[in-house]
Amino acid sequence: MSIGTRDLLLKEAETLARTRGYAAFSYADLAKRVGIRKASIHHHFPRKEGLGVALIDGYLADFKVALAKVLEEESSAKARLAIYSGFFVDSLRGGLMPLCAALSAEAAALPESMRLQVSTFFELHLDWLSGVVRDGIADGEFRADLDVRQTATMLLSLLEGASLVAWALKDTTHIEATFAQAVACLSETASS
Repeated sequence: MSIGTRDLLLKEAETLARTRGYAAFSYADLAKRVGIRKASIHHHFPRKEGLGVALIDGYLADFKVALAKVLEEESSAKARLAIYSGFFVDSLRGGLMPLCAALSAEAAALPESMRLQVSTFFELHLDWLSGVVRDGIADGEFRADLDVRQTATMLLSLLEGASLVAWALKDTTHIEATFAQAVACLSETASS
């Protein structure tokens, strides 16, 4: 099997995890989607846990690049947060639950190695958001009295929760406006 097959397996596994849930798909489901035999999947990933770990590792690497690009291309904290919220909306519009939300919803059923990665994934979000909030305070975009980590947690929780609501309602129209309203509350003008 080629490296292309491994990448295709990871891509289809991600789609299944983000639409059905990690626990709800089998190697038989994956084999059918990719058009190969289950034995071929076992060649690349002897255990489903290895597939899950590789899936999260790849997603984390891509997400780190995307977050770094936002920091590089945008100097405004508010603009950075708007782009960040777009990641969630774009996923849902593409018919996919955000991976972090999908995996955390079934954390009790995940192998320990994957639970640790999900925690790492959330820490990545929170660290990035904390930096953006800290920069926003330093630049005068946000109020100086904000608790940076609490604010980051609130912003992430809002987007993760809004994603679950949007997924259930099949309606993403309110996520960006709701998030923008929360971000507006972080500034001096919103508190007056």
